[in-house]
Amino acid sequence: MTDAILDLAHDIITSPWIYLLVLGIALLDGFFPVVPSETLVITTAAFAASTGEPEALLVVPVAAAGAICGDHVSYWLGRRAGGGLKDGKAFRWARSAVAERGGLILVVARYIPGGRTAVTMTLGATRYPFRRFMLFDVLAGLSWAVYSVLVGYIGGAAFEEDPLKGLALGLGIACGITAVVETIRYARKRKAGAPRSGEAQEKATV
Repeated sequence: MTDAILDLAHDIITSPWIYLLVLGIALLDGFFPVVPSETLVITTAAFAASTGEPEALLVVPVAAAGAICGDHVSYWLGRRAGGGLKDGKAFRWARSAVAERGGLILVVARYIPGGRTAVTMTLGATRYPFRRFMLFDVLAGLSWAVYSVLVGYIGGAAFEEDPLKGLALGLGIACGITAVVETIRYARKRKAGAPRSGEAQEKATV
């Protein structure tokens, strides 16, 4: 069963159509975040390292282009929605993050689950300058594409004789990095929300 799945994945990923698939999935993920673009890019890079196909250096610009285009769609959807944008937890976080860090939050949000779409739509809804959005988004898209390809390629190269293990390692690294980012973000949020000792004593006195 595993060999059959691996063979099917090999046939799809080593096909010339894989570049178009990566482009489309990365684009769709920009405004429909249930689509696993990062998983596809990492998988493709893992096969590139272990089998030589597809060309990893071509996957980077294709994935980046798809991600950037998808973010632009999300930005304009947010701009059209304006004040009617859904007031969920992710969007409240995005508004706060945008107010604090501006366009640079685009790069950070790229590696936070659910953060990417919330930030791009919020930037559109708040009418963040489009030229600045485009500049930061290109930086975010390129860094994400390079990171994802490197993670998959390292995993595939480590198990050149066993692509399935290489893929598993690559995905494990990706999940581990995401977990670390989320842990750090949560810790910083708790620290920022904790009252200072002086304030706590003053409240206790009152």
